Amino acid sequence: MTEKECGHDEDERRALHRRIFGAVLALVILILLIILLIYLILRPTKPQFILQDATVFAFNLTSPNLLTSNLQVTLSSRNPNDRIGIYYDSASVYATYRGQQFTLRTLLPSTYEGHKDVVVWSPFVYGNNVPVAPYLTAALTEDQMTGFVLIKIKVDGRIRWKVGTWISGHYHLHVTCPAFVNFGGATKNTGVVGIPVGPPAIKVQLAQGCTVDV
Repeated sequence: MTEKECGHDEDERRALHRRIFGAVLALVILILLIILLIYLILRPTKPQFILQDATVFAFNLTSPNLLTSNLQVTLSSRNPNDRIGIYYDSASVYATYRGQQFTLRTLLPSTYEGHKDVVVWSPFVYGNNVPVAPYLTAALTEDQMTGFVLIKIKVDGRIRWKVGTWISGHYHLHVTCPAFVNFGGATKNTGVVGIPVGPPAIKVQLAQGCTVDV
């Protein structure tokens, strides 16, 4: 084989590689465009969460700066999408006070939420002798003296969207629900009344909307 023929074969191989690369690239772009088109047409809307109520069985601050708590919260999630389902693959709920987590994480059961469906969870969240920062101890003591404490119920998890037979990858879910726990009567600031449900438990009806980030 002459040098000219060898060079010709090399050019053909390079041209073939370029055509294969171009075909693969075009296929990838086409798939991405289809996914983007589906997203733009369906426009998945993040789920809507509501903190319906909270029952406080224990909320005791002891020296030195230790907090023991036991709460049961009722959370509902609504899927507002007409044609998109939501898989809750993993999610945990916990409570915070002024940015500090004071309960353990409680895992929520994995579930699928269909179009316009509502899912309700009623998990317990608790923590025994959890150390609290000294400046938070002072703030918490003052809040309890006024009759109510603002805590936040949070949910962290991973969800997937389902459109027909297509299922997306995982998306991070972050939910924050404010809850005024009233240890006295109603206040002019919140209007929330704690309902005794047997010593020492207090149930607070909230129906409080939550912020949701996906």
